[in-house]
Amino acid sequence: MAAKNKGGTPATVAAARAGVAFTLHEYTVDPNAGSYGEAAADALGVPRERLFKTLVAEVDGALTVAIVPVSATLDLKALAAATGGKRAAMADPRAAERATGYVVGGISPLGQRRRLPAVLDASASGFATVYVSAGRRGLQIELAPGDLVRLSGAVLAAVARG
Repeated sequence: MAAKNKGGTPATVAAARAGVAFTLHEYTVDPNAGSYGEAAADALGVPRERLFKTLVAEVDGALTVAIVPVSATLDLKALAAATGGKRAAMADPRAAERATGYVVGGISPLGQRRRLPAVLDASASGFATVYVSAGRRGLQIELAPGDLVRLSGAVLAAVARG
C-alpha cells in the first residue's frame, strides 16, 4: 500500500512522494542489543537475510552507502570494486550522521540529507520485498527491491559476505 505519511521521517516522505507501495513496521528498540539490525529482524520476526542494514563507508575518500543483509558483513573490497574505487573503509559514525541526517542505528538509504552513491547487495533481488530502516530506530519500511534501487539510486552488486 502507498501509505499516507503525515509528519513521517524523510525516508517515509520520500517513499510516499514517489508513490511506491510500502508498509511500515514499528517495534520496540532494545537499548542493550549488540546489533540494531539483528534486534529489528528478531523483533519483527523477519529472516535476517531479508532485513537490510544501511552502512556508510568511504570509497577513495567519498562517502558511499552500502545496503546489506543484517545476517552478513560488508565486503569492503567488493564495495570499492562496485563503485569503481580502489579502497574502502567504514566511515566515521559522526560523518555518516552529518551526511545522511539520521542517527546510527536508524540510517535509512532513503530520504538522506545528501544523496550518497549507494550499492544494494544483489541478494535483495531474491525477495519480493525487503526491509530497511525507515529513518529512526524502531521503524522499518518494507518495499520491493526495485523500488529501493530506484529511490536510493543504488546499483546492485554482491557486496555482502557471510
